[in-house]
Amino acid sequence: MSYDMLVVMRYRFNDIFQTNPDGSLSPRRPLHINGVTFGYGVSFNRGVAFGGVDFFNFRGRDIEADDTSGVLNIRGFYNA
Repeated sequence: MSYDMLVVMRYRFNDIFQTNPDGSLSPRRPLHINGVTFGYGVSFNRGVAFGGVDFFNFRGRDIEADDTSGVLNIRGFYNA
């Protein structure tokens, strides 16, 4: 019998996103949130939402996510 286990982990915001010299954010790896997948080569500023989420509102907060085939599925954010 085989079981596929989903492992949900806590990640630091700065391990998932880098802050660019112009102040924008870029993902360090492919991400998926609320039906939207994006990754390398994407940069965005405050007010831009992916899957309805403006990541600038969560800077500095830890992220709850699971890794599926190299794509980080963001499930939520921890309170500060």
